Order: sequence, then structure tokens, then C-alpha cells
Amino acid sequence: MKQEFQIIANLVEKNTKILDVGCGDGTLMEFLKNNKEINIRGIELSKNKVQKCIGKGLTVIEGDAEKDLGQFPDGSFDFVILSQTLQAFLNPEKVISELLRVGKKAIVTIPNFGYWKVRLHLLIKGTMPITRTLPDEWYNTPNLHMCTIKDFFNFCKDRKINLYKSIALQNLKSSKITNTNIGLKNLTAVLGIFLLEK
Repeated sequence: MKQEFQIIANLVEKNTKILDVGCGDGTLMEFLKNNKEINIRGIELSKNKVQKCIGKGLTVIEGDAEKDLGQFPDGSFDFVILSQTLQAFLNPEKVISELLRVGKKAIVTIPNFGYWKVRLHLLIKGTMPITRTLPDEWYNTPNLHMCTIKDFFNFCKDRKINLYKSIALQNLKSSKITNTNIGLKNLTAVLGIFLLEK
């Protein structure tokens, strides 16, 4: 999703050290490397995807973020990115905690399960919805913990995690998420993009 990548690129600063957690085939890494002066590396569970990244000249290690983020010292990166991967972890709370330990700031993007089309699909059809940001059937999805923008917003507030920036993405438009418009953004956005600090 080009728009998501551009927002992430705008959030990261030049000449910083970045870790892309669950970097997949390296599409986001490649975009950031080509559009920003940064030092970026990735960690990815799939051996096949790691090989694709290496084929693109990207620095990626094979590893399970839930277990292997522990190998990185505190504050090793300026930014740690988790793009549309949080919902696939067994223990998302532990992962967020590790992101904020390893990175000075973390950027987390989530597909919004509170989006009105998702709600309408569930209401009318009574089956798990399939959308651009949630493309899998219920039985073969990697997603274990679906959440909404409001869920994530409240999760951070309850844990005193500083939401430095909260952005809702709808079609090609991005807008700020605040305490006063959270209900509306939770209904209308397909994706939430959050810049977190401890």
C-alpha cells in the first residue's frame, strides 16, 4: 500500500537506524531505502521471504520476532517498524513491549477491524469479511488477534504508551486520530498508523 509507505517514510527521520519487524519480501524496506537516507535492516520468519529480501540487496535476518527481538540491546534502533503484522502474533503485548525496548520509537500499522465495510459484512452476511487489508479466509489467515483502531488506541492509553502520532488512512486520504474523533476514525479508516514512544 503505497500511501501507508509514504506516511511511514514521513514519520522516520533521515540518517537514522531502522529495524523492520516481519519485513515480508522487503517491499517496505526497499521503498524506505530508495526514498530516505537511512540505515535499515529487517527480521522475517519466512526463509523464502528472507531470500527474496537478500536478492534485492537488503540486510535481513531470519527470525521469529516474538522470540528473537530479545537478542537486540535496548535502544539499538532509532525506529522499529511493525507494518500490518501485530495481529499475527501470539502475544502482541509482549511484541509491543519489545519494540519499545529495542527502538527509541516504534511505528505500528494495523488493518482496522472496526472499518464500516467489515462491520456491515459481518452484520449482513454473518461471515468473516475479506478486504484489501484483510485478504484471507478465516481458516487460512495468519491473523490471530484482530483489533480495531479504537482497541489499539485504548491499549496504548491503558499502558501509558505515548501515542506521539496517530493517523487514520481511508482510501488515499490520511487524517489525524484524536480523543474526540476516535469513534468516527474507527468507523471510516481501513488502516491505523501509530508512532509510539515509551
